[in-house]
Amino acid sequence: MSGHSKWNNIKRKKEKTDAQKAKVFTRIGKEMAVAIRAGGPNPNNNGKLRDLIAKAKANNVPNDNIERIIKKFSDDDSINYEEITYEGYGAAGVAVIVETATDNRNRTAGNLRSYFSKFHGNMGQNGCVSFMFTEKGLIEIADEDNEIDEDKLMEDALEAGAADFEGEDGYYSIYTELDDLVSVTEALQGLGYKIESSDRAMIPSTYVDVTDEEDIKMLELLLEKLDDDDDVQNVFHNWNN
Repeated sequence: MSGHSKWNNIKRKKEKTDAQKAKVFTRIGKEMAVAIRAGGPNPNNNGKLRDLIAKAKANNVPNDNIERIIKKFSDDDSINYEEITYEGYGAAGVAVIVETATDNRNRTAGNLRSYFSKFHGNMGQNGCVSFMFTEKGLIEIADEDNEIDEDKLMEDALEAGAADFEGEDGYYSIYTELDDLVSVTEALQGLGYKIESSDRAMIPSTYVDVTDEEDIKMLELLLEKLDDDDDVQNVFHNWNN
């Protein structure tokens, strides 16, 4: 399986700032809000919320934060997010999927359309690029101190139920079927591995190589703008960067 371009980009920059972590918490909180509205605040009766709590823990969200999020969205019914996915093409024909959680779909759609247009891309209809991607679970582990035995990690991951594994320069991507993501994550955590992130991902079937400097600049600006937008939850693309 080809490298996950989003993770490759993250691992090269390796900028895990407090602000970025706070945004991860916010994004998971929005997902919880949607799940609570749909199925209630009790994770024993709400499978989606139960999975999100496991996801939050896998992404190092403190238990106090998780409880506070659940209480907030259980008590305040004025906060109402809807999840909307947008698709389009960036510069050089790179396929882009943008997942959002928004309380104002007109604002979100207008902002995204502006970003794509400004940076030499265009938004398309639903389904225009998603057929190029497959939904998987993705667990990411960083070994900055060179303490992990790659062969042992691969063996442990596959024994835990992972579908695929790849490693490069101390950064590891472990792919699972979506239903196995939580169990594989918990198994690896139980073995002492520190999980960088654990989440569903849209994995492209093919990647686009971009060599033109202007196209590269436009793609970087588009992805940066999308990442900075508070309504955007996840961005997936097939740029081989």
